[in-house]
Amino acid sequence: MTRYTDRPDAVAALVRDTEIHKHCYVDEEVFHLEMTHLFANTWVYVGHASQVPQPGDYFATTVGDQAVVMVRHEDGSVRVLHNRCAHKGVQLVSDGTSGHTGRFFRCPYHAWTYRTDGSLLSMPLREGYAHPHFNDCEATQGMGSVGAVEVYRDFVFCRLNPRGIGFAEFFGESLSTLDNMVDRSPEGRLEVAGGVFRYLHRCNWKMLVDNQTDTCHPMVAHQSSAGTAVKVWEQAPPGTPKPMAVEQFAPFVSPYEFFEKMGIRVWPNGHGHTGVADSLHAAYSPIPGYWEAMEAAYGQERAQRILGEVRHNTVYFPNIMVKGPIQTLRLFKPLAADRTLVESWTFRLVGAPDALLERTLMYNRLINAPTSVVGHDDLEMYERSQAGLRARGRDWLNMARLFDPAERSQATAVTNGTSEWQMRNQMRAWVHFMTASMPGGVYAEPEVRA
Repeated sequence: MTRYTDRPDAVAALVRDTEIHKHCYVDEEVFHLEMTHLFANTWVYVGHASQVPQPGDYFATTVGDQAVVMVRHEDGSVRVLHNRCAHKGVQLVSDGTSGHTGRFFRCPYHAWTYRTDGSLLSMPLREGYAHPHFNDCEATQGMGSVGAVEVYRDFVFCRLNPRGIGFAEFFGESLSTLDNMVDRSPEGRLEVAGGVFRYLHRCNWKMLVDNQTDTCHPMVAHQSSAGTAVKVWEQAPPGTPKPMAVEQFAPFVSPYEFFEKMGIRVWPNGHGHTGVADSLHAAYSPIPGYWEAMEAAYGQERAQRILGEVRHNTVYFPNIMVKGPIQTLRLFKPLAADRTLVESWTFRLVGAPDALLERTLMYNRLINAPTSVVGHDDLEMYERSQAGLRARGRDWLNMARLFDPAERSQATAVTNGTSEWQMRNQMRAWVHFMTASMPGGVYAEPEVRA
């Protein structure tokens, strides 16, 4: 018996103004609908163009539950294709792998080949397919491209559904975070560098997204890790240079007042960021030579404007978080209602001193790695939440902090840094895109009449 499939009213009822039903986090039917509708109707991050610099280079990943491959075509364009042989359905390359395929993909099962735009190139014993009905087969259409692809400043996004919201409309002003991250390079370019951390969390993917703008937890959950690091540093002899690691740990145990003043900005379609007036990344020590390179590239006024923007966590709904000032991106890949694969990527600012990449890699290692003491604070909370939500007697999660009914009609706003407005913003977008392609939705398939 289905409770939510093809029932947009039932899905919408899971989200109230200040409460979220626990089925959004624990129910497998809801999770399946997220894969079918939410991750198909939104623009989802695929990868970075620097991962496929030359024609024939590819990177295999997933968008929701769909296996895709990002590849540089021979004309220099970046394509996103379904990672599936049109013959027997075999994945042409393994998930999470990258490499160089040359001018075509070759299926490891029966050796059918496809050009890097996905079109069918050849198959062995072709004369066996000479009958006229073969041209009517779906296999002749090749691997198949995803619904739509957009490359914005080398960040590659796709929308699985062929019909739906446009890229510019979906992201709007929120793209300013990516602009600022790229502009921090004196050459205006980023490159993926330092590999990627991948690790499994036994919790729902939305818990990680919610956490990115939850500013009431750091001084509590991270007291045992970041707080301990600060106490050890305070015992150092006077005049001891402050280590880069302490600079990165210390802000996590800032008081509530700091986070309140830091501010949160919300944007339409579930996007938003912490760090409007201040940030955990605002007080890092200067890197020798960096300002001079930025000033030479942009002029003093623009360089000051770029580096003065110190946004903390930007959530791009549904499932990525970007830290522009420290050049990291975290991707929360849903596997099941209670399992999420986290990928944490780092970027090099092309033309900037190597010490900046060193700081980025250290931050990723200290805060985001599987061995991170800070990350494990959050992981324990996620897994306790996943277990707690299965308890009987209480069905709703509370997201009521600093709620104002007027926010329902405000698509863009700046608010108190400890508000849960951005979490509510995400869940309103969740309802919209979950139901957009259900019967009666704005992107529903037209009804076929006999």
